[in-house]
Amino acid sequence: MSRKALIKRETKETQIELSINLDGTGKHKVDTQVGFLSHMLESFSFHSMIDLEIMATGDVHVSHHHLVEDVGIVLGLAVKEALGDKRGIKRFGYSIIPMDEALAMCSIDLSGRPLLFYDDFGLRGKITNFDFELMGEFFKGFTLSAGITMHLKALAGHNLHHIAECLTKSFAIALKEAVSIDPRRLEVPSTKGAI
Repeated sequence: MSRKALIKRETKETQIELSINLDGTGKHKVDTQVGFLSHMLESFSFHSMIDLEIMATGDVHVSHHHLVEDVGIVLGLAVKEALGDKRGIKRFGYSIIPMDEALAMCSIDLSGRPLLFYDDFGLRGKITNFDFELMGEFFKGFTLSAGITMHLKALAGHNLHHIAECLTKSFAIALKEAVSIDPRRLEVPSTKGAI
């Protein structure tokens, strides 16, 4: 059973080509023109063990917003495609991850019902030249295009870099659990609708 996807998406603002393997080892090749976004995607790949290759360009001379949001959208589309009929998946994933003073929680349901509850204390500021508020735009793009329910919440912290990295790692660990296969479920027909 191959759980891979390749997505190409081009808009007036961005050009993105992204491939994933849900059953990978965390190998990654990331180029997004936005250093902190690339750093977060590499961390995501490593901790989720999802192989990731991405080449993304866009109108970053205007703002990082379009590129960050669109990368989230394309990653969500890729996960949705790679999951296929979702046969055998655990479906739910949960994690609480610390990073120094920061703490983040993520809970995921691969339900087919897109909903994001995101809370970063309303903190705003820059990480080098990256607007911290764009983390929420990335996760919104991912959640809506993947068609999942996700609660992602900062529980503690004051260093924006630590909080952003904590949110990303918590997301990665929860997604790794949710997409993983439970062999006992492989013989159970996938269901349409909620159970």
